[in-house]
Amino acid sequence: MNTITVEELQRTYAIEQRGFLGLHRPRTIEALRGVTFTVGSGELFGLVGPNGAGKTTIVRILSTLLLPTQGKATVLGYDVATDAKRIRRRIGILFGGERGLYGRVSAWQNLRYFANLYALPTSVSSRRIPEVLGLVGLEDRAGDRVDTFSRGMKQRLHIARCLLHEPEVLFLDEPTIGLDPTGAREIRDLVAKLRALGHTILLTTHYMHEADILCDRVGIINHGQLVELATPAELRLRVPDLYVIEIDILEPSPGQLDELRRLGGPDCALTVRDADGHQIVRMQSERGPALVGEIPNALGRNRVGLITLREPTLEDAYIRLVSGPAGAEAQ
Repeated sequence: MNTITVEELQRTYAIEQRGFLGLHRPRTIEALRGVTFTVGSGELFGLVGPNGAGKTTIVRILSTLLLPTQGKATVLGYDVATDAKRIRRRIGILFGGERGLYGRVSAWQNLRYFANLYALPTSVSSRRIPEVLGLVGLEDRAGDRVDTFSRGMKQRLHIARCLLHEPEVLFLDEPTIGLDPTGAREIRDLVAKLRALGHTILLTTHYMHEADILCDRVGIINHGQLVELATPAELRLRVPDLYVIEIDILEPSPGQLDELRRLGGPDCALTVRDADGHQIVRMQSERGPALVGEIPNALGRNRVGLITLREPTLEDAYIRLVSGPAGAEAQ
């Protein structure tokens, strides 16, 4: 069952530019250009892409803060254009940054204020506030003023606010932006915990490592179009030529490099450096995994030391897909 459905979603903005002699010229910006995808129940779905690609526009439309120009989007079966009130009761929204909290009062008081905005009965908010503070690891700081919190703690309090009314779907727009490594890891651990609790999550991020370790599937957005949609593992397979093998040749001899080029194939890139009588050979070939087993047999096991293999990363795939032919078509 799909919790989120997006069909040929488009969003355009009409702006005026001041031209020559002060004349105003209308201009249309296409923020989204026919985006289609679905998010399954309980799935953690990631959207990645350059600045201005359309990620936040999608989140704003799905969270009913912005209407689409064309196309259709539903959340939990409700249309974002006609059923906004029903959707808002069942979703939580987090936008990156520190705005939206009140620094001169405590974390508990902040959550009490937002519980009132959600129209939660006192009996419910009295139960939920301690629960969400415990979930985000702030139960010991409930009575402290928020302006004494670190940026990471403020972001965790934002997430607590999103959870007060027990939403089924969470929209997390760049939740780790601007955080130090410790704070970012705490947020990633929290997101993984929320997924394990059964929430359906749509996450936007600039950090490929984050998308790789957290997301069930990743959609790459570029210039308002969906360039690719797959699991992180499937996306890494899109760039097999970026496998890198490093071979420590203990006893270099003539013809070894030619043999390695033959094994690597016609598109194999090969570099060599000397190291204390050894040769360190670096190969880049889409046959990487197979070569690990073939190289010792081809060169002689007693002549080969350590062989290391580096697989392509999600970042490798992202850069290729955004800047390569598929990304160019989106432009």
